Amino acid sequence: MYYNLIVVTLLIFLGNKVLNNKKYHFIAIGGVGMSGLAKYLLQKGFEVSGSDISDSKYVQKVRELGAKVYIGHDANNVPADCTVIASTAIRKDNPEMVRARELGLTIWHRSDLLSEISKHERFFIGYSGTHGKTTTSGLCSYVMEKANLKPSYVVGGLIPELHTNANCANDKFFIAELDESDGTIVKYSPNCVVVNNLEPDHLDFYKNGLDSILETFESFLSNMKENGVILANADNEGVKRLMKYFAENELTNNAKILTYSIGGNTDYCAKNITYGEDYTTFNIYYNGEFQTTLKICLKGVHNVYNSLAVWASLHSSGVDMDLVNCHFETFTGMGRRFEKVGEFDGVTVYDDYAHHPTEIKATLSASKSFKDKRVIAVFQPHRYTRFQNLWNDFMEAFEGIDELVVTDIYAASEDPIDGVNSQNFVNEFCEKSEVKCVYMPGKISDVAKQLMPELKEGDVVIGLGAGTITGLGKELLALSQVVVR
Repeated sequence: MYYNLIVVTLLIFLGNKVLNNKKYHFIAIGGVGMSGLAKYLLQKGFEVSGSDISDSKYVQKVRELGAKVYIGHDANNVPADCTVIASTAIRKDNPEMVRARELGLTIWHRSDLLSEISKHERFFIGYSGTHGKTTTSGLCSYVMEKANLKPSYVVGGLIPELHTNANCANDKFFIAELDESDGTIVKYSPNCVVVNNLEPDHLDFYKNGLDSILETFESFLSNMKENGVILANADNEGVKRLMKYFAENELTNNAKILTYSIGGNTDYCAKNITYGEDYTTFNIYYNGEFQTTLKICLKGVHNVYNSLAVWASLHSSGVDMDLVNCHFETFTGMGRRFEKVGEFDGVTVYDDYAHHPTEIKATLSASKSFKDKRVIAVFQPHRYTRFQNLWNDFMEAFEGIDELVVTDIYAASEDPIDGVNSQNFVNEFCEKSEVKCVYMPGKISDVAKQLMPELKEGDVVIGLGAGTITGLGKELLALSQVVVR
């Protein structure tokens, strides 16, 4: 029961770092989170180097800002006088990690760096929860940028129009996405934090499921800055359990707990929601008093929650809402969040990062706006442990579509688990569901070749997953140029 409490206490102790080195080396600098941190340091005037297994748009961005980037991991890439930054995904036998230990260099987890950055910012707004962190942190950064409020931020995806995932502005507000996947969220102390939802996920780390996640969030929220604000989604069962615990034990360092919901009796509330083909509108109330009618072009009820959470976090942080309200409707969504990536011969292809059953349900519910079109979901399971632990939930996540294609599992450095494979999932799914379901093995380029002959005018293809599935649209577009249709 106390495993996670011991782990998070150790993480807080290990996270007591000082940003005092002028040179930083990132192992896997091309990751969206790692590249954002690297960009921030580069804009701050630090010397940055890094490596990754392949070139990418994220690598190119940090290179343009002055980072020295090596393609491939090699011990010789590591400078002799730097602080090394790595993520949980980097194994101890990585040659650059081995070299860093041999040289006696300081090695930080990426969360240590983000935590230290946040300590040097005046007002820290964090976005947390099992789902919606990237969208909410990106939306907040976007509307503040458009309102010329000059925020600093590090988020987990490319922000539309801004074409970046990080910025160092040296002004009042700092915005960040706070990842709970490995327990390192306990290192942060925001002035304002959104807890959007809490559900079982990352069960390779959270051995006792939601109970373990709640223990971690108890430690995290107990470390809030004094007189901070916690914005809690009162419609989510996991968040309600957490808030009940805090109400009973008074562990929030004098932080104020505010709630938000759809149609409920909460501090912030969304009412009179109208879902249109192009826009969704709803009224926002604070303490029962009408505040504004918000207009967004994001689809789905989950994005009403996301937008309400961002509005509430800015309002409670003292932002002049008249400056930001009009910019919510021009936010088209983060990269890989129901992102339209191509169109050919009447076929439209979308890409979405959804890799948890709840996320998939939310994405596919938004696809209901495609009336009289055949919707084909192409699902790439992410991690053997997640697929195993949430197997039954995935079975129920694909309602309301016309066809489901399941690809091979994206391992994300995990070892295979006996019996946990896509063919077995498809076999069981076909027994339980009326939705047509097929297994397409191989690389994503192979999947595209198998799928292409089936597509016809009016089809909508939605790629789902956190791995290489993001390349599906590109592969299909390439094939459309050579295939006689």
